Amino acid sequence: MSWQTVLGFETHIELGTNSKMFCACPADHFGKPPNTQTCPVCLGLPGALPVPNATAIEWCIKLGLALNCKVNLFSKFDRKNYFYPDLPKGYQISQYDLPFCHSGWLDVPAPHHPGGESAGTKRIRITRVHMEEDTGKLQHAEVSGKKVSLVDFNRSGVPLVEVVTEPDFDSPDESSEFLKEIQAIVRTLGISTADMEKGSMRLEANISVRPAGQTELPNYKVEIKNVNSFRFIKKAIEYEVGRQTRLLEAGLTPDQETRGFKESAGATVAQRSKESAHDYRYFPEPDIPPFQFTAEQIAAWRQQLPELPAAIRDRLAAAGVPSASAAVIVASPARLKKYIELTASHDPVAVAKLLANLPEDQVYHASMHDTSGKAISDEQQIRAAAKAVVSANPRAVADIKAGKIQGKFFLIGQIKKELGDVDIPLVQKILDKLI
Repeated sequence: MSWQTVLGFETHIELGTNSKMFCACPADHFGKPPNTQTCPVCLGLPGALPVPNATAIEWCIKLGLALNCKVNLFSKFDRKNYFYPDLPKGYQISQYDLPFCHSGWLDVPAPHHPGGESAGTKRIRITRVHMEEDTGKLQHAEVSGKKVSLVDFNRSGVPLVEVVTEPDFDSPDESSEFLKEIQAIVRTLGISTADMEKGSMRLEANISVRPAGQTELPNYKVEIKNVNSFRFIKKAIEYEVGRQTRLLEAGLTPDQETRGFKESAGATVAQRSKESAHDYRYFPEPDIPPFQFTAEQIAAWRQQLPELPAAIRDRLAAAGVPSASAAVIVASPARLKKYIELTASHDPVAVAKLLANLPEDQVYHASMHDTSGKAISDEQQIRAAAKAVVSANPRAVADIKAGKIQGKFFLIGQIKKELGDVDIPLVQKILDKLI
């Protein structure tokens, strides 16, 4: 019998706000001495009352809008009840039935499984984008010869956005494309560094296996928790699919449980039985009133969204930048900023080639010599080509007038297609005069 993977994701993103979700403690907790950024609210002390972080809520909704989600104009926080040492209150303030955002989608490349809205892409459905507070962090150590678990509450209460998908993935390759795109979108929005090494983006996969051709979802699922690497999540999925397949072929049903990924062994390990929603005894958070947004408020936030990675990649491609270089540049805000800076006086393709192969820590100081000496510099010839390109591309012209510099990259790329290597500063000068 052949088997089919059923795979969905929960991606957790720590927001880069100045303060925590419900108190004034600093949210930048990485590398700080343990338990030095806490207060009665994030320690869950009796009588402490939470006050929501308005910026965090706005950023959560903007991420939802970037993922084509609908926004609930009426929303609320809920209490998710469970007992664990890193959860000081005995419950987590999260969202249950009325998340800020729901019913979105994201198109990602699907090289092995063409489909979706256009050939070579697959549409991944976004179930919800909701807001919650992060937990503390357990540190396993040895004290006086004894193995102990210590708790650092600096992370407790940090704003955390959770992006939940439908089980639309068929392979680890598809999931890698999706997760990298989520990271690129978050960084483009400027709401988080999404640095997995520091835990500001953490991956969780929900995995099950069913007979090929079956449309019903399996009666179980296994959750792989808190993986902090694209490479490791792929290995975890591959191992888990193999483990579950072997159980099914032996006539057994895998346990519904939460598992972790042990990097040294390249294997998943059982942690605890997996809870259902009713096990958490959700109920509305009594200390925080519900939220009522207006359509005008949501429309204003939508207007503030920057150009997103897919659109930027299209612009770079139109300027002649190879897709591989464009992907590297768009994935890094520092590279993209330097690309825009250098292409003001240099060939976009040459700039992209330099930046795509440059170590990240050298990007800020990157420079290059003007390579236009051997290029076409006949002003009359360039002006004639530029006039034709401007006339044939009114949308790019409108983008430039609206302040989107990528429109100029597109026109330059069209002129290069017509003439070959050209004097880029001269082309820009002529375009500025024409537009």
